[in-house]
Amino acid sequence: MNFRTAILVFFICGLLPLFNAVAQTVDLNGEIIADQDLEGIHIINKTSNRFTTTNAYGKFSIPAKYKDTILVSSVQYKQTEVLVTYQNIQDGIISIYLEEQVNVLDQVIVGKILTGDLDSDIKNSDAERPIDFYDLGLPGYTGRRLTQSERRLADADGGTFVTLTTINVYKILNRISGRTNMLKERVFLERKTVLTNALKARMDEDFFSLYPIDEKYKEEFWYFCSEDENFEKRCKGKSDIEIFEFLIEKHTDFMKNLVERQD
Repeated sequence: MNFRTAILVFFICGLLPLFNAVAQTVDLNGEIIADQDLEGIHIINKTSNRFTTTNAYGKFSIPAKYKDTILVSSVQYKQTEVLVTYQNIQDGIISIYLEEQVNVLDQVIVGKILTGDLDSDIKNSDAERPIDFYDLGLPGYTGRRLTQSERRLADADGGTFVTLTTINVYKILNRISGRTNMLKERVFLERKTVLTNALKARMDEDFFSLYPIDEKYKEEFWYFCSEDENFEKRCKGKSDIEIFEFLIEKHTDFMKNLVERQD
């Protein structure tokens, strides 16, 4: 064996542990680091479509491999994504820091379920429709009513950055400070919540009569569906048959993960 061949063999042998670690799937033991309420935080491996939740101490275990994307989601904390590193795989552990979500309230349902569509909710409630500009014969805005978060986003990021005569300093500062991104994320979460509530009100009973899930896991199932990256694309404005197809796919994944989590 000549010197060049010896060097090549030595180099390949040195890389073998790295190749093994890259291809290997391990049970990654994780820890959530946050101020409070560590139990029940959703941990989702977006790459392999596996999920679990944390225990009372913020601990969890989830199958993962090198460069998998782990999504951490909870009502009280900001949604966080982390990439599994080579060191995580070698050590078999991962720690994730969460930042508290500000001004986000837990969902409370009292009486009839509301979807977020004002006209639809009024029809489904006992309230009378308020008088609008049509009743008075006046011109007015006919588009969809913006939510409070959408109005705040429009205010923070409206207009162009620069015109011939002015510079939109307010818009620039909001981009730099991260306020614009924060408002965009809030609008996105609100939109998902509205769609989820509408699907639950419309399909919950029929779907679970055909594809049963233990009562205590139903809310978690809907949350699992809403976290799919194609949730809006597959469900918004789609027919019941198309939505059923999506829910059946998610039901299969959910039950598989649930069985693995309980083993």
